[in-house]
Amino acid sequence: MGVALIVNPFSSGVRRDLVEEVERVLLEYVDELEVTLTESRDHATELARRAAERGDTVVVFAGDGTYNEAINGAAGLTTFAFVPGGGTSVLPRALGLPREPLEAARIIGEGLRAGRTRTISLGRANGRLFSFAAGVGFDAEVVRRVDRRGRREDGRRAPNWSFVAAAIGTFAGAGFRFGDVLDIEGHGRAAFILVANGTPYTYAGAAQFRLARESTFEDGLAWVAPRSVSAATAGRLVFRAFRGTAPKASGVFAEIDDDRVVVHCDTPQPFQVDGEDLGDVTDVEFLAVRDALTVVS
Repeated sequence: MGVALIVNPFSSGVRRDLVEEVERVLLEYVDELEVTLTESRDHATELARRAAERGDTVVVFAGDGTYNEAINGAAGLTTFAFVPGGGTSVLPRALGLPREPLEAARIIGEGLRAGRTRTISLGRANGRLFSFAAGVGFDAEVVRRVDRRGRREDGRRAPNWSFVAAAIGTFAGAGFRFGDVLDIEGHGRAAFILVANGTPYTYAGAAQFRLARESTFEDGLAWVAPRSVSAATAGRLVFRAFRGTAPKASGVFAEIDDDRVVVHCDTPQPFQVDGEDLGDVTDVEFLAVRDALTVVS
């Protein structure tokens, strides 16, 4: 069985010794393992595509941004697995893997040997596939602010607390009020939109930010778009989002298991998928891509 291990050496939880240990664990279960380090943005897309052309299973040891790159290179062409190596590593944890890389690698190895797989849905936003989350407006601005902090001397991204600080700073910078700046086709005016593929939407440390607890990886998209957010309503909305009941909050548009949602912005708004800033947009089409990705289970 050929396996391609794609590693982002700059991901927050990746170290040289851990790469060697993950490789050792996987080799207990597979006969052939080719290890390649990413060298630049979108390199994982190319590496995953090449691996799929060889007929290899793709295992990615990195963070969510690199998982996204690899998925966009070979979703539907081969089987994937994801070892937690980022600051958050939402995707493998949402798929039920432990956060500890070696424990996750062993479970993946057992799945590879047994041939256990699972097929999940993905989302697509303006042509870009995403595995767990995408958004226009607030959360994308938070991602952008964290990215502006730059990376540490070792090349790693800012720690998780930076996202909390950036969220508070974004809200404060807007005068503790988000007004309606975009239109959701068929629904109405909203301040921003959060689009989930499965649950959780993200993590805050060990806590799940679930957004819509009914959402699963086998369904279509779940999305929530508040009409507006003020200092008086923000706390309740965040509380509901952590509980996974945001779609039931007052003053929001929401759908569960949706196949398509289209957003038109009054002015260019920040746009993110799987925690990666993709610049500003004025129009976004979000699509559910069902049965799109085979993963080791």
